[in-house]
Amino acid sequence: MDKGLAAGVGKVRMGELKQDLARAALEVRETHISWVFLAEELVLKVKKPVNFGFLDFSDSERRREACLSEVRLNARLAPGVYLGVLPITRRADGLHEVDGRGAVVDWAVQMRRLADADRADLRLSGGRLGVEHIERLARELARFHAAASSSPEIAKFGSVEQIRGNVRENFAQAHSRLSAFISETQLREVEDGQLAFLEQHQELFRERCQHGRIRDGHGDLRLEHVYLDAAGAPTIIDCIEFNERFRYGDVVADLAFLSMDLAFQGRVDHKERLLATYASESDDHDLYALVDFYESYRAYVRAKVSALGLDSVALPARAELERQIRRYLLLALASEHAPDSPPRLIALGGLIASGKSTLGRALSAELALPWISSDRVRKSQSGVAPTTPLSDAAFDANYSEAASARVYTEVLRRAEVVLRSGRSVVLDASFRSRAARAAVRELASRRNASFVLVECRVPLDVSRARLLERAHGPSESDGRSQIFDDFAARFEPITELGAGEHVVIDTSGGLEQSLAQLRSRGIL
Repeated sequence: MDKGLAAGVGKVRMGELKQDLARAALEVRETHISWVFLAEELVLKVKKPVNFGFLDFSDSERRREACLSEVRLNARLAPGVYLGVLPITRRADGLHEVDGRGAVVDWAVQMRRLADADRADLRLSGGRLGVEHIERLARELARFHAAASSSPEIAKFGSVEQIRGNVRENFAQAHSRLSAFISETQLREVEDGQLAFLEQHQELFRERCQHGRIRDGHGDLRLEHVYLDAAGAPTIIDCIEFNERFRYGDVVADLAFLSMDLAFQGRVDHKERLLATYASESDDHDLYALVDFYESYRAYVRAKVSALGLDSVALPARAELERQIRRYLLLALASEHAPDSPPRLIALGGLIASGKSTLGRALSAELALPWISSDRVRKSQSGVAPTTPLSDAAFDANYSEAASARVYTEVLRRAEVVLRSGRSVVLDASFRSRAARAAVRELASRRNASFVLVECRVPLDVSRARLLERAHGPSESDGRSQIFDDFAARFEPITELGAGEHVVIDTSGGLEQSLAQLRSRGIL
């Protein structure tokens, strides 16, 4: 069929197309850009003939191209779900069919149907979205972003100029609509705050571009697009296929959509756990310098999109959507302000195999705080994976005094990024020298954070037994029996810290007993 004729038929017959396809569906769902026809095991998704400026599905050829892109791009996070693109045909009697013998008038994406009960937002509302789901999802997103495409062309989408253009476009498209939901003063505060952040942190955005953090991501990471099966394995659907500008961006811009959505649902604990796990897995604690800005940006975008679809929604759904718009805008405003309570800096130190990393991970998980490990930083600086051994002699090469000084400098730099965001942080290193302890204490003082150093201790024979056990499997730590005595001899006893800043924990009794000791000391 002639392209122009197909486009015209698509426009004229859309209402009939929807009605015909709905006859074979168990359920029809509608978004502002699609009709979704659900059968028992399969789903058909048809794009509406709409043009919002940032999205143009106004003719059938554009819709076909968008369908092909949707299948290709979503294979990255939802393998086996997007089955292909099928033509919609119209018979001589006017009835529309999927992949029939008549003239092709439009296109549909065919998908495998996922269980609604597995959807993350429904899991959350039903009390079935647990810590283990959040952590696994964060690890999957870190893996996805590490493998996602990056190039000098993609990196341009992380520039201040590009982001400023996106921000101003949001304001131009939505300000007049959104001014009905919060005061003009509040709305201006949101908009001025986003622009001011961009102006004041231009170097930060340049560094993200230079360090390869701008990727071809998902672009619409919301809870309703995440599915977690009975085993907790995540599948993520509905990435942005219609506009590369909304999919290309900083990985934290992608992550912030999901963290904002968790905050919107009142689960700040899940949000902070998501960020902390992702930061550790991706070796990207610098995300904390940007995540609040991007959460404000994403909340404004959701308010905008909701407002654009408001006219097509009837009561009482309209009243609920208006409430959500107002809530998104207030969240955008709140994301620009630091927390009221001061942050905490919790440092864990001690000899090799004293249990500090095990306790650090557990403490981070219990408090939903970012965990910064000197072992991981050392491997990152050496350009190897966290469990790749660096088998140097004691205090040689990667473990020389100079190399260790670089590691501690980076640990503290990352910690300061976290503290600047108003969040608390857990540090995991030996802190064997008075100089290292003085530096971390000074950082806490400079950032007005409360400070405690938890010294992990066990009998020396317990440490040696742990090191022998560690030698049989992969480990992030390179501490081993051959260097233990030398390390212990160089450990400077902690005598310079006051009782309120120095807590000793015996970790020989196991993790639960160690955590109980922290609770009894008011750290947990």
